[in-house]
Amino acid sequence: MTRVVAQGTFDLLHPGHVHYLREAATMGEELYVIVSRATNVTHKQRPIVPARQRRALVGAIDSVDHAVLGHSEDIFVPIEEIDPDTIVLGHDQHHDESAIEGALAERGIDCGVCRASACDPEFEDAVLSTGTIVERICERRC
Repeated sequence: MTRVVAQGTFDLLHPGHVHYLREAATMGEELYVIVSRATNVTHKQRPIVPARQRRALVGAIDSVDHAVLGHSEDIFVPIEEIDPDTIVLGHDQHHDESAIEGALAERGIDCGVCRASACDPEFEDAVLSTGTIVERICERRC
């Protein structure tokens, strides 16, 4: 069975997340999604929604077979446990593909790394970024 891993924070789910996970699911037979713990989110503000809630919401998406929480100290532990054939990154995630490939090789994990395509919004005013959602909330409600 071909296993695919997608990963992310998934704070305030939006159509871009759904697009990413649906596309990742087409790249294999079984999709695992690793939901980042707040302590591992260092490239942007920490998530608003608790980790277990984010995991439950991601797990409710039809294309997701397994939603798991990331490891609190070593982000590669779930990758080692899942043993995927492919890791699919979101089109705008901050990760460096070659750095991930290097870390995987150092750990003896044999899997490919690729990027999902950008989401083509279904409607003109679609919001495809958690940051934009937060900004709009602050502008309109604060």
